[in-house]
Amino acid sequence: MTQPLWWQSGVVYQIYPRSYLDTDGDGIGNIAGITEKVGYLHDVLRVDAVWLSPFFPSPMADFGYDVSNYVDVDPQFGSLADFDALTAALHGRGMKIIIDYVINHTSDRHPWFVESRSSRDNPRRDWYVWADAGPDGSPPNNWQSIFGGGAWERDEQTGQYYLHSFLKEQPDLNWRNPEVEAAMFDVLRFWMERGVDGFRIDAAHLIMKDPAMRNNPPNPAHTGAPDEYDAFLHPHDKGHEDIHATFRRLRSVLDEYSEQSPRMAVAEIHIFDWPVWASYYGSDLDEIHMPFNFGLLFGPWTSETVRTVVDSVEGAIQPDAWPNYVLGNHDVSRLASRLGTEQARVATMLLLTLRGTPTLYYGDELGMQDVPIPVEKLQDPAGHGVPGQGRDAERTPMQWTSGPHAGFCPPNVEPWLPVSADADRVNVEVERNDPRSMLTLTARLLSLRRSSPALALGAYRPRESEDGTVVYEREADGESWLIALNLTSDPRTVLLPGTKPGQVLSTHLDRESVDGLDPLVLRPNEGLVIQIEGA
Repeated sequence: MTQPLWWQSGVVYQIYPRSYLDTDGDGIGNIAGITEKVGYLHDVLRVDAVWLSPFFPSPMADFGYDVSNYVDVDPQFGSLADFDALTAALHGRGMKIIIDYVINHTSDRHPWFVESRSSRDNPRRDWYVWADAGPDGSPPNNWQSIFGGGAWERDEQTGQYYLHSFLKEQPDLNWRNPEVEAAMFDVLRFWMERGVDGFRIDAAHLIMKDPAMRNNPPNPAHTGAPDEYDAFLHPHDKGHEDIHATFRRLRSVLDEYSEQSPRMAVAEIHIFDWPVWASYYGSDLDEIHMPFNFGLLFGPWTSETVRTVVDSVEGAIQPDAWPNYVLGNHDVSRLASRLGTEQARVATMLLLTLRGTPTLYYGDELGMQDVPIPVEKLQDPAGHGVPGQGRDAERTPMQWTSGPHAGFCPPNVEPWLPVSADADRVNVEVERNDPRSMLTLTARLLSLRRSSPALALGAYRPRESEDGTVVYEREADGESWLIALNLTSDPRTVLLPGTKPGQVLSTHLDRESVDGLDPLVLRPNEGLVIQIEGA
């Protein structure tokens, strides 16, 4: 591998701006609040890059993923000057900034769509996906919205249907129109001119649909309602083969600016056929720098799943491609809620010691859990469209202190979502002073990774292990570390003959050494990072 780039050696930290820190007293987090906490990001966590979820002007039908202006900041989050100040603060401490790039759709209030729907002969009509009704007046085909219901909305004024893969307020752009591509590539240039280092591409594999708009076939494994999204297989409403040419052109735009400073793109691609997933790197590694790997997010938390995902990813990517791992984000239940507080520690050790770029979700470094949201306080449209599918629980305010609203907003202000009931114990203020807290563990793992070429960039070698455990080595430049993880609540024994241990970091944070490795006894819910002497 050539000299590693920042996005290969570093750790990414995702911030949901609405929920990080409110500095203007409206109950909603803002960009100035993130800037205020740059010291925490740099001095406590020592992360390398910050990814911001959308902060663009938006009617907020989907909390910023319905963009009405790609080249500005929504007033509730601040201004372009605030964004510039945050970028300068991060860069001044050697950190990078990544922003969301919402490419599949806009808001229905975006000026482009307002023009597009005004008449069939408007110059921007073909900027979106329009189609005639079926012979009986029904929608053009059977495509479904990911947020529930059909994916087509009839426009009464013009008599055609427009496509929306998500909410009806989020019409899909027509990426087959060169004018759309040019306009969206100019969005990239606008933000790179302001110093943005990378882009997280939202719903990346949806942008190219079957040009013939064929019906999706039924999913033979589905047992629910016949018109649900999962009732169908989806070969025709996403991922058409010409998407790769589009991403090669997008990559060339990023490369225009990479001589100044390396730019990158990481893409939201929900594909678990690993060779197909790996194809988004490009046959010559000339497409997406890293398609997000969600393999550990959705399967059962077992040693077999972990080993299978890691081995599959390692086997699918080209030798010079760089893997990545994700264990939490704004769309899934929080790590500590999915796995429990003890296994969340083991999972964090896995995330920060595997080969590849890890992405941490804000608050997971504290062990924050999902917060039950009363019906009257539900915010997420996905929860209204498909009951039980709301994502508010994992988007609640960051827990900074033991004070009112966990220090997220002023005491006399109601936060946009409720704060967790355990925020008096699970917060930065308390955990920084607790030598065995989740924050302490996360910070120590991050520090160890930063100081170790083997853990940051070294080779990955799986070791044989018994059921319930995952064991592997990381090696580089004569340095070697052994990682042994117990994914169960029972003790497990690992046989590692001929291996001499050095310093140790345990998820329990209560021992710095072990007597030997033959056998190595892992306590319930324990993970160990062990330096191997004489490597």
